[in-house]
Amino acid sequence: MRDGTHSKGLAARREDGRRYQPYFEMETLTQSKLILIAGRAQREPAYRFTCLAHLLNAGFLKTCYRELGKDRASGMDGISWQEYGKQLDENLKDLEGRMRAKRYKPQPAKRVYIPKDEHSKRPLGLPALEDKIVQRGIAQILEAIYEQDFLDSSYGFRPKRGCHQALMTVNTIFTTRRINHVVEADIKGFFDHVSHEWMMTFLGRRINDPSFLLLIRRFLKAGYVESGKLMESQEGTPQGGNLSPMLSNIFLHEVLDVWFEQELKPQLRGESHLVRYADDFVGMAQYMEDAQVMIEAMRKRFAAYGLELHPDKTRVMSFGKYEEENARRQGRKTNAFDFLGFTHYCGRSRKGNFLLGRRTSGNKFRKRIKEMNQWLKTVRSACQVKEWWPILQAKLRGHYQYYGVSGNYQALCRYYRRTLYFVLKWLNRSGQKRSFTRQGFAAYLRRYPLPVPKIKHSFYTLSFGT
Repeated sequence: MRDGTHSKGLAARREDGRRYQPYFEMETLTQSKLILIAGRAQREPAYRFTCLAHLLNAGFLKTCYRELGKDRASGMDGISWQEYGKQLDENLKDLEGRMRAKRYKPQPAKRVYIPKDEHSKRPLGLPALEDKIVQRGIAQILEAIYEQDFLDSSYGFRPKRGCHQALMTVNTIFTTRRINHVVEADIKGFFDHVSHEWMMTFLGRRINDPSFLLLIRRFLKAGYVESGKLMESQEGTPQGGNLSPMLSNIFLHEVLDVWFEQELKPQLRGESHLVRYADDFVGMAQYMEDAQVMIEAMRKRFAAYGLELHPDKTRVMSFGKYEEENARRQGRKTNAFDFLGFTHYCGRSRKGNFLLGRRTSGNKFRKRIKEMNQWLKTVRSACQVKEWWPILQAKLRGHYQYYGVSGNYQALCRYYRRTLYFVLKWLNRSGQKRSFTRQGFAAYLRRYPLPVPKIKHSFYTLSFGT
């Protein structure tokens, strides 16, 4: 009786202090094991993990559920985050049971298309809510292992790393190292052409848990539904879910990053570097012959794994401290290259020293302007100004947060001015007659200001905005 009273009291105290008591022990157990897994992966680079599937218990899956976006579009099941959460404990227990019995099979993703640039669209898969939960759990387990293996040249979809760190690294390399040439490369349809067999081979080098690998293979083979037709997946990763970025990083870590550092780089005569963000990467070399060797070796390397460098988007060019002088001597324009939405060009500081300049690439700028114009056109008649004005403010802040890097202030100002033009135009078309003059609109902005352009990431002072 004493023991029973003590147990009830302990349970009550836990329930009072912890909102998700039923699975709290399993949650903390899995998180603790992930820390141990990360430690062992770091100490033993050749170790193969044999017991991972059991970590996908109901408690851990509940954590994954809470981390999902609540307002994301539904997959083929049509179940929303809120609807699944109404009977969350029962749903997760059933999900865990099906996985343990190997009866769980991911549903095909719903294929949609989003604009990629002015002339093309990118396919995107929307997984079912339950599949998103499992994908997130698998991705976190893989992250615990592979974060210990990934190289410093990789920046995409990794903790405490991002596109601005990648851009800053490129800036540092060009301003401090002996780099005179660039390999601008693009993998043609990477996410749609990843080899499943090579993917499983790479995973097998670190993982020896058949149940865990079976789950990943089932996600790769789940396929997608487009225009009411089920399309089987013979290659590619399930783009649009939580798992695709991690699998892509693992694949390119094996195919590109390690190969570049351990095999290709030692063969080159001069200095060379690689910076990769997901499937977008740029190579840098001291000598032109090294750059030529680099791009040809990359073509052969990717071809061996069923991938291809885009013939129209892959090139070698001179670039760096001597590019302006070379361009004048050869009677041509100075070269520039695009990386992560920015056009990089050769510039000069006030003291005349070489400076890596960057501005929003033309394609990205036109795309963002078009999106803003279309949004304002739609929203101005759908709700009152006071309802969409805070959203407009958030959109501007988001644009500055990404594109507000050193050297890009003029492009930010152009975006701001175009946005003001669109706002005035659509405000005046929302009624029967013009409601604002330019002076009246300026007065309105003084009363309800919009965020003004601001540099958020200073590469010259080696600091970042938050």
